[in-house]
Amino acid sequence: MLNGGGIKIFSGTSHPELAGIIARRIGLPLSTAEITRSGIGETEVHIGESVREDDVYIVNTGCGAVNTALMEMCIMIHACKIASAKRITAVLPLFPYARQDKKDKSRAPITAKLVANMLQKAGCDHVITMDLHASQIQGFFDVPVDNPTCTKLYAEPSAILYIRSNFNLDEIVIVSPDAGGAKRATSIADRLGVEFALFHKERKKANEVSRMTAILVDDMADTCGTLCLAAQHLAEAGAAKCYAIVTHGILSGSALQTVQDSALEKLIIEVIDIGVVLGEVIRRSHYGESVSKLFHEVPY
Repeated sequence: MLNGGGIKIFSGTSHPELAGIIARRIGLPLSTAEITRSGIGETEVHIGESVREDDVYIVNTGCGAVNTALMEMCIMIHACKIASAKRITAVLPLFPYARQDKKDKSRAPITAKLVANMLQKAGCDHVITMDLHASQIQGFFDVPVDNPTCTKLYAEPSAILYIRSNFNLDEIVIVSPDAGGAKRATSIADRLGVEFALFHKERKKANEVSRMTAILVDDMADTCGTLCLAAQHLAEAGAAKCYAIVTHGILSGSALQTVQDSALEKLIIEVIDIGVVLGEVIRRSHYGESVSKLFHEVPY
């Protein structure tokens, strides 16, 4: 528990329930902020209490109306900065534009870097996020970034428990749908003591998955195109059944129909409460305690 002195927790409109859980976890009420839209759609913010010399945490995530959430975050940071807050932390469980982390074609932007610049220019001193799509995004910042990966904190233990409870370990292979998820998949495979395979559509080896149950693991399911394509090729290579386990179930557009029409037996999404761990990160950050311990352990 924290006493009320020196720390304020504010919420944007993207997920006020999560902000409430975080505040309750550390024994504080949510601080007051009024967020409205003008007639022409501009975001207007009014911080409803003093933040002078306070340690301020602003909770907003990149799901849903991502552009609205991002502008709210930047404006709230700026409002607290010019109101003389001592330190301002952006709490972004799902980092906006995280998949635009590299220049993958001519004249393409690196939008994740732009978001990092926006947050810093607004006055952000610290960022807390979860399960960054690409670890190099931490290098886009000149301020500390705590990235307790959701895969290690929750998805990996939950996935391992689910697999142990529902599958014969002698008959499964853990598959990464692309090279970017190889580290995540190998970690699960190593802890289960089973084989690992990397899906690459130009170089699939049929004998590696033949008659095995293939379990695809990934960080997010958005359109589900990559997962379903991998499942199709695994089925063609002789896999008995294909399952997919993901951390962030975004499921945009026709994703559900894509999954239903695919070779996937089941898409497994673990619904979890991350308020506990984020609350503990905030508590540790405020008191200057180590946060790295939480990268491998779930607080109670």
